[in-house]
Amino acid sequence: MGSRISPFLWFDDQAEEAVNFYVSLFPNSKIGKVARYGEAGPGPKGSVMTVSFELDGLPVTALNGGPHFKFTEAISFVVDCETQDEVDRYWQKLTAEGAPSQCGWLKDKFGLSWQIVPRALGELMSGPDPVRSQRVMKAILGMTKIDIAELWRAYEG
Repeated sequence: MGSRISPFLWFDDQAEEAVNFYVSLFPNSKIGKVARYGEAGPGPKGSVMTVSFELDGLPVTALNGGPHFKFTEAISFVVDCETQDEVDRYWQKLTAEGAPSQCGWLKDKFGLSWQIVPRALGELMSGPDPVRSQRVMKAILGMTKIDIAELWRAYEG
């Protein structure tokens, strides 16, 4: 049995476009049900209301709810990457028409925040040597896209 908790994303009117984009980027992703507005609205009759989809196996729902709410960095999706190639690929795809930020964070073209993070970061930041961990923290604070080799160099001193 899967989790009873899943993300619900509020878009102005780009839910279907966003879902198609996200599903194209991540393996193990697919579009599920699409619900459309009817006579009762509040969206135009026949337009997409919600799209259920799986994002790398995670159930998510996207809503075309109008311009009332915007995404903020207070909520983000974390992409756990094994290699620098993965970091580079997701970074390039998600920043296209979006905006890079700091420490592996970015906003995509829909305004949704993502963290593109190498799996090694957890090991490097929580190691038993606080001096090494602090060097890694200092290095990451100077990065936009995370460079795994640079993190290891900082860790080793």
